[in-house]
Amino acid sequence: MTPPSIAIIGAGLAGLSCARQLHAAGLRITVFDKSRGLGGRLCTRRGDNWQADHGAQYFTARDPAFSQQVAQWLQAAVVAEWLITPAVLGQPSSSTTHEQQTAPARYVGLPGMSAPCKALADGLNVRSQHTVCRLHHSVAGWQLETVEHGLLPELFSQVLVAVPAPQAATLLTDSQPTLASVAAAQAMLPCWTVMVQPEADFAPGFAAAFVNAGPLRWIARNDSKPGRSGVPCWVLQANAEWSAAHLELPASEVAALLLDAFRSLGAPVCTVLSSHRWRYADCHASQHGSAWDAASGIGLCGDWLHGGKVEGAWLSGRHLAASVLGALQP
Repeated sequence: MTPPSIAIIGAGLAGLSCARQLHAAGLRITVFDKSRGLGGRLCTRRGDNWQADHGAQYFTARDPAFSQQVAQWLQAAVVAEWLITPAVLGQPSSSTTHEQQTAPARYVGLPGMSAPCKALADGLNVRSQHTVCRLHHSVAGWQLETVEHGLLPELFSQVLVAVPAPQAATLLTDSQPTLASVAAAQAMLPCWTVMVQPEADFAPGFAAAFVNAGPLRWIARNDSKPGRSGVPCWVLQANAEWSAAHLELPASEVAALLLDAFRSLGAPVCTVLSSHRWRYADCHASQHGSAWDAASGIGLCGDWLHGGKVEGAWLSGRHLAASVLGALQP
């Protein structure tokens, strides 16, 4: 008997975690992603003799299953522990102080943040630069329409959506309005990120810091992470409120404002290397785990469904895979 053919939209950690579980169970999986690479917000930007992690800065492992996965990644040299304790600049908030004092080991991908996703994707059928914009249903199954390639010929028995909530809501409005409403109810928070190279030595006594004053939320010296190469550069990330208020500002103006804030913390003159606007960087996550409609064969997973963060994305993918496998049991 031919196993079901399942499409997974999104090659971030949630989608790839789900895909790996279903592939291991013998199902035929095709993963689609709009980007050229894998990893979503687990990403690294590279330029002329520099690199910087411009999305997720690190991740932690509290859940036993995820801790076991991280142990395997450590053994495979896919991740490494980042041995730092971030400073707290400005008046500490209770949440920041708690995060600094109670966080377990911090991990980063090797040599870049997407390395765990690349490990999960090994041996999977992943199609990059496929922006899925519509789902078409017939008695034979689901077909995907993409911006770049139009309507794809393949038929899928299930379609699992592993993209940020607002994108999932838009995609599913016509094909699965109930799940679209689940996604639409979940707000996501933006983040402006700027990568800079100091033009003089900058040794503030810490490699990373939570910032509780002005527009910045986080600063980190990227080359303090294991396995990083190139010239010393710092990653500056704005807080969600400031990012939302300045979301449509030109990148050059955002860079100038965040660089001013960095200078106010004692940084020297810096060269701006790159900027990135994350429209969907973080969330006040729900605890659904995932969302699955067996009748239509449509499912949702993502960090926004499982408590947020990198760990939540991995767990949500597994949660959805378990629901799908349970529905396919004879």
